[in-house]
Amino acid sequence: MTTRVPAESNRGVEPRNGSGTLPRKVRLLRHADFERVYKLGRRHFSASMTVFYCPRAESAQDQAPRRSRDQSYSGLRIGFTVSRALGGAVQRNRMKRRLREAVRLTRPVEGASADVVINPKKSLLTVDFAAVVNEVGRAFVVIEQKIGAATSTDKNSSGSRKPKP
Repeated sequence: MTTRVPAESNRGVEPRNGSGTLPRKVRLLRHADFERVYKLGRRHFSASMTVFYCPRAESAQDQAPRRSRDQSYSGLRIGFTVSRALGGAVQRNRMKRRLREAVRLTRPVEGASADVVINPKKSLLTVDFAAVVNEVGRAFVVIEQKIGAATSTDKNSSGSRKPKP
């Protein structure tokens, strides 16, 4: 009887749920959410992807009841878009699988409350997977820093700044 050794990239990493997929509450699923991130959000550029992000409102009281379930999660919600211009279905699906796994491995459990959309570039297919994981992790760090800085300046600027003449 042979014992099966897990792949080296999976050692020490446990899936967040039984199937190893991203839970539904941490994914962007609705078209309106993607549109809001594109229209109101900011961008972070890296070598093999562009990451769009938009902070979510802290209170879910002003949202419709159907959306309050989605808004109750206080971490990052992630979505992926892969354009047809990047290749056929096989290449696009491979990009999405690589990105989903990189996000699953690097996703912060607690952190900034924001929606994130990741758009890969064609170079994502040729880059080593460790580099993809590194880029995704770096993007999450930058997003948390920028959103944290934005919320701290909003709290500090409540009445402390002088009006411009």
